[in-house]
Formats: sequence, structure tokens, C-alpha cells
Amino acid sequence: MTTLAPNVGSYADPLNPLFKPSTFKLDPRRAALVVVDPQNDFLSPDGVSWPFFGDSITENGTVEHIEQLFAAAKEADITVAVSPHYYYPVDHHWNFGGPLEHVMHDIGMFGRRGPLTMEGFAGSGADFLERYKPYILDGKTIIASPHKVYGPESNDLALQLRKKGVSQIILAGMAANLCIESHLRELIEQGFEVVVVRDATAGPRIPEGDGYLAAIINFRFLAHALWTAAETIEKLNADQAS
Repeated sequence: MTTLAPNVGSYADPLNPLFKPSTFKLDPRRAALVVVDPQNDFLSPDGVSWPFFGDSITENGTVEHIEQLFAAAKEADITVAVSPHYYYPVDHHWNFGGPLEHVMHDIGMFGRRGPLTMEGFAGSGADFLERYKPYILDGKTIIASPHKVYGPESNDLALQLRKKGVSQIILAGMAANLCIESHLRELIEQGFEVVVVRDATAGPRIPEGDGYLAAIINFRFLAHALWTAAETIEKLNADQAS
């Protein structure tokens, strides 16, 4: 497997971009880290989607970078929120769905036994990656209600962030061209400033195309800034020191 840094090769930024450089300024008083789908079915080699996402996750160092962002956000004492993805048995009786929805249902992705039970949840594909649990289950992190397709329109993420006075979002998690891009688009429409952390996400490589490359192209068009995890942590640390 060829290892690629997040800003080289086909993923490198253009040498002569049309767009002006970002003028986004991070304000920790009104910023939040939002991590989408930090769950086993995406990020664990035992997860059901690893055959499609594993190469991109490994090349980007996605798992490690998400953990670094959690740690830096907690150290900086900014709001942290998780937007998870769960499917309950009743969801498998929907009358229609897109191509990927059918795949997720067929492979049992994010499956839970019901909205009011935790039976069988621990260690399942729907559970959070074990190394993230100290950050997520600390009694301070917002765990939004589940989004059901790709974006946060169907959950309470925006409400939770508004109630904390958040207007800037550092966005990370899975998957780049699906839930991350959908969260990015909706949160922008909701009036948030959104930075995407390019190497704290990943995309599928399937016959239909390279999902990570598709996402990076759209992030350049849409996000208020596109940073690496190292750049993000540096800015969080700088704001903390000032």
C-alpha cells in the first residue's frame, strides 16, 4: 500500500488557486470540536466498512488525528460534541433509500437493538472507538441524538451547539464525502463558521471513485478553512497560551 500525506499527490492543494486564502480566525470562546461517527464500524479494522475505508483511514492517520483533536479540545476547554449514527430494527423497514443506505442496512452498519436499550451495544460496530471513550464519556461532551442518513438535519446537534453559544465549528470524523460533507453543508446553512480537518477524516475507495478526493475538492469550495490536525492543534494551543 502506498502511503500518502494528506496534502500531496492527487490530494495536494492547487499551486495557483482561484480562491483567496482563508481569513478565518479561531475564537475558542465560541468554538466547538464536532466529531461525526467516531464509531467502530468506520474506524476499527473489525468494522464492517473497513474494507472500503481502511486504506484512506490508514494513510491519513485518521484514528490518531481524531484522538489528538479530542485531547487538544479538552485541554483548550472548548465545547466538544459527537454526532453519532445509529440504526434500530425499525429503520430497516424504510420504504426507500439511496445506494449507500441499502449497503449500510445490508451489512448491519451502526446496528443497535433499539433506542431505549443498551443491550449488545458495548464493543459493537455502533459503539465508540475504545480509545475515544475517555473523551466522549466524561460527562461534558455533547452526544447528539443520532443522524439517520448523512447530515445533522435529523438530529439535535445544531440546537445543542446553539445552547452552548457556539458559532464556530472544527469538523472531523467520518466519512469525508458523506456525513462530513453533509454536516458541513447544513451547518454552513445554519450560519456556523466551519473548519474541516482534512486528515481527521477519510473516504471510500470503490469502483465508483475516490470519495476522499471528491470531498477534498468540495471542502475547498465550501469550508471556511481547511486545516490539518497539526495546524488545528497549534491554533488551539496558541489561543490557550495567549
